Amino acid sequence: MADREKLPALLRVLNGERLDPPPIWIMRQAGRYLPEYRELRKRAKSFLDFCYSPSLATEAVMQPLRRFPLDAAILFSDILVVPDALGQKVWFVEGEGPRLEPLIGRDSWTLGDPAKAIQRLAPVYETVERIKANLDPSVALIGFAGGPWTVATYMLQGRGGDKDEARRAAYQSPRAVEDLLDALVETTAQHLAAQVRAGADCLQIFESWSEGLSPALFQKLIVLPTRKLVTRLRELGVTAPIIGFPRGAGAQIAAYAQETGITALGVDTQTPASYAFDVAPEGMALQGNLDPQTLVVGGEAMEDAAREVLIAFRGMPHIFNLGHGITPEATPENVEQLVRLVKSWA
Repeated sequence: MADREKLPALLRVLNGERLDPPPIWIMRQAGRYLPEYRELRKRAKSFLDFCYSPSLATEAVMQPLRRFPLDAAILFSDILVVPDALGQKVWFVEGEGPRLEPLIGRDSWTLGDPAKAIQRLAPVYETVERIKANLDPSVALIGFAGGPWTVATYMLQGRGGDKDEARRAAYQSPRAVEDLLDALVETTAQHLAAQVRAGADCLQIFESWSEGLSPALFQKLIVLPTRKLVTRLRELGVTAPIIGFPRGAGAQIAAYAQETGITALGVDTQTPASYAFDVAPEGMALQGNLDPQTLVVGGEAMEDAAREVLIAFRGMPHIFNLGHGITPEATPENVEQLVRLVKSWA
């Protein structure tokens, strides 16, 4: 018992323990809602340069921790550093988001060597080391990567948004898409394992584009690649807990929770806590699922919504978080109000 109580609260919950109050962190907690982040961002020529600068990325991670007593830090990076490291051109358009040179339309989908990709990503692992050295021992460090299908959709289409082209490719070129997902599984596994070696305590897989898939495609594009990824991580010696976040998966979170080997399930805003609890394996920790828009509104509306989340997940291993990332329109004052409310919950 004494050794367990020395662990950061987040890791205790990931191990299946119920804590009151639950630990709290916020997806995209380092970001544009903080004025100091906006000033920091000006020091890099591009967003990718920012992600590959250990000093800037570490500072971005530490900024929200100086303001709020959060229970976890999460690496500042981007899911698209993986295709960038594999040799696909990636850039970010201000106000519009990421752009890539799409694979759809090319004669062949040739990617770089995963081993060389990991060398290219060395600055990310230096960032993890720096963050770990600066963290209080009570604060867990989360490493992350995009889920294979989510990263593949960007690579196939060259952008986010509507994923119709990527879904069509899964039907029209099933072998090529399977090969792409397998390449992403191996590279992502190596990327996440390197983060753990650098000091990450646990990992999160952001499968942000899980919506809109038939059950058959969900199995093929989400469940199977995620299971391969988790299996490969364990083969590489990674024992750290793994949070899977299949945003928009709806009823198909049942297959995701039960069949992929993840340790904990991230629950999006649309999914009831009771449903997630019913379909997840017994004792699995759940994370979520406050609507990010409440942090824009603040006040009584936000507090009421937060209490509803706390009550809904009461009695089960729970990590308080949003059902998706915090938006730039949120205010630090509202985040402070939310963290204070959660921390006082009993």
